[in-house]
Parts: sequence; structure tokens; C-alpha cells
Amino acid sequence: MSDCSGWIVRSKAGHDKGTLLCVVGEAEDFLLLADGKTRKAAAPKRKKRSHVEVADAGTFGHPALEKLRGGQPVFDSELRRALAAFRDQSDGEGGGNSAVMQRSRR
Repeated sequence: MSDCSGWIVRSKAGHDKGTLLCVVGEAEDFLLLADGKTRKAAAPKRKKRSHVEVADAGTFGHPALEKLRGGQPVFDSELRRALAAFRDQSDGEGGGNSAVMQRSRR
């Protein structure tokens, strides 16, 4: 993976398995991930590249993600909005886990 800033990834391993996160930077063989809620942009989660899968490789056009791709800092609230918009778009395309969520609400 080359410059991954602004990508949306899903955790494949660890206590945050299945969580959508945004790549806010890179450090050696690790990605720096934040979601704006449990992991703030100022203190991102360091995770191995092999422990995440790419949900969106820079094609989702949200202003916060564009700022990250341009190397600008973002607020946690912007990250939360971008991830929520991506979740809403994915659910609308049938790629989300809406059936699982409906089953768990019963």
C-alpha cells in the first residue's frame, strides 16, 4: 500500500474487530487509525496493515477524507461524520450488515 491517508478500513483482528476506521497516517509497517470517537485523531490506533481490510481505497468523496488525502489535519467530528456517511452509503448498496443489525434488535 502506498499513501493510504484518507482510506476507510475495517479491522480484521483485535478487540475492535469489524469496526470501520479511517487511516490518518502511516508509521513504518503500521497504519495510524482513528474513528473520532473511541480513537481520536490526536492519538490514533497503531495497527499492522495485515490486520485491516480496505473498505474504500480513496474513492469515497467526503470533505474530511479529502483533507486527509491533502495532508491537512481533521477534527474528530469530521471523521465521525465521514464514517457515518460511508456506513449509510454502504447500507444503501446492500454491502452493510443491516440484516445482522435487524436480527440483533429482536
